[in-house]
Amino acid sequence: MKTLRHQDVVIAGGGWTGLMMAKELGARTGLKILVLERGKKRKTAGYHAAMDEIDYTVSLRMMQDVAKDTFTFRHASGERALPMRQHGSVLPGSGTGGAGEHWGGSARRFRPEAFQLRTHFVNRYGAAKLPAGSLIQDWGLTYEEIEPWYQRAEELMGVSGETGTNPFDPPRSGSYPLPPLKAGAFPALFAATARAQGYHPYAAPAAILSQPYTNPDRVARAACEYCGYCDKFGCMVGAKAQPTTIAMPVIARHANVSITHSAAVRRVLHRDGRATGVTWVNERGQEFFQPADLVILASWTLSNVRLLLLSKIGEPYDPATRRGLVGRSLTHQAAGGVLVFLDKPLNGFMGAASAGICISDLECDNFDHGPLDFLGGAFAKASTPGLGPIGSFGVLPPGAGATWGAEWKRASLEWYDRVSRIILMADHFSYETNYLSLDPEYRDAYGDPLIRMTMDWTDNERKLRTYAVAKVVALARQIPGVQHVRAPAPYGHYDATTYLGTHLQGGAIQGSEPETSLLNPWMQSWSMPNLFVTGGSAMPQNVFANPTLTSVAQTLRTADALVRRYFPKPGSLA
Repeated sequence: MKTLRHQDVVIAGGGWTGLMMAKELGARTGLKILVLERGKKRKTAGYHAAMDEIDYTVSLRMMQDVAKDTFTFRHASGERALPMRQHGSVLPGSGTGGAGEHWGGSARRFRPEAFQLRTHFVNRYGAAKLPAGSLIQDWGLTYEEIEPWYQRAEELMGVSGETGTNPFDPPRSGSYPLPPLKAGAFPALFAATARAQGYHPYAAPAAILSQPYTNPDRVARAACEYCGYCDKFGCMVGAKAQPTTIAMPVIARHANVSITHSAAVRRVLHRDGRATGVTWVNERGQEFFQPADLVILASWTLSNVRLLLLSKIGEPYDPATRRGLVGRSLTHQAAGGVLVFLDKPLNGFMGAASAGICISDLECDNFDHGPLDFLGGAFAKASTPGLGPIGSFGVLPPGAGATWGAEWKRASLEWYDRVSRIILMADHFSYETNYLSLDPEYRDAYGDPLIRMTMDWTDNERKLRTYAVAKVVALARQIPGVQHVRAPAPYGHYDATTYLGTHLQGGAIQGSEPETSLLNPWMQSWSMPNLFVTGGSAMPQNVFANPTLTSVAQTLRTADALVRRYFPKPGSLA
């Protein structure tokens, strides 16, 4: 193993949090910073030539190669886990920018109670109301502490939104940088009907530019063209906020930041309570030791936790004893979609992935859960993401006819472009039975154990989702021109083969005390002060909204603390 030249900071992962951290530290210090990205360098100049639905939305070109890098899955302890050899409930990205290149751009803030969720629920309903076996806990910071960094993240990413129309919107120190995106035909119908039903519709916040914009870092981007090639694609004009369009132009200005691609980090080395660097392997199987004063794990949730477990940092979670913190509190997102079939075409092939109209009336604790037998909520969104003709063909209402042959083709042509979706994204709390661990059987190409995911829905998610679906179905049936409404099937077991969102959280959570959290509120290891772990793995539970904006805000907050407090005097920030 070859030892490389010492770096001040080494960052494992070149996605949103890794590149934003590198950008901030590189621009504000003279430190030598190295980003190690396991995927290849993105050729972003070719995004405009890559508008191929088969290649990107069916064959999933931008995703991690599961033949080489995957995880195993089971529903409960005691079961044998099996490796995921096809993409299913998650779509992890690979290469510069990670999943931040192919994401849809949804940019919702978490509500204030999300950061103090256990305290909020106990104060309002009492501890007995908490779901059985849940591990709901506070983050160790408040919304007020993260709010300035939400505002900063929105300004850097260029979030398009509508200030003042959502009565449930948390307090803001400033307005959205840009006006909202155009919503489209079906969201307009949804908005009018929702308002008539007593809901409070508003334009969905999106990290996609509604007009040309230059951010505080002097990065200029063009406006969205509503081409429909958005989710699962890199943006051909740069309108969608991506790590390559937001962070990389700034990184390129600073010679003290470098990125090594095709560098798979295998271990964090440590001695006497301090990280000394990382080991990584290149495409040819050569192994290197990269010494560094500060180590930041900034990969996807499963990868961060796997690195911690392989590096023997912290005590692995044991579901039998409920001891250990590494791998604990794994959550996903209870999602679903209500299909709505209309009497006229919608031009659904145009749009932007996160454009649309939302209602927040069913979110979090925006309605009284006292008489209900579950906690949590969901937001509903009528969207115009841009539906490709291949992926959207053959979506039929109940009783439309045969499922194959000439009759199926006739019905598919009849209903093509007359169907839209109301998306539901619901809370998922952490539970004693949902966790990450190393698989005892399956290994990767280097001989290291794969990460094992143990996950299932509980009655709380099943009841919450049933409640939210019923509300949305009732609303959808009142929309003018609706011919049919198709609700999703009720939840049984967690289905690892059907896409929900790449928003796995937990496994290396933050909190206010080391007894219940691996990281302090700055995403700094309690026991190893020169180790930080960013991204969704630090979140104690998921609360309805996609986590990207919050992860970026958290990263900006931590980067500021590193510059102002840690580097002048290294040690614990808590």
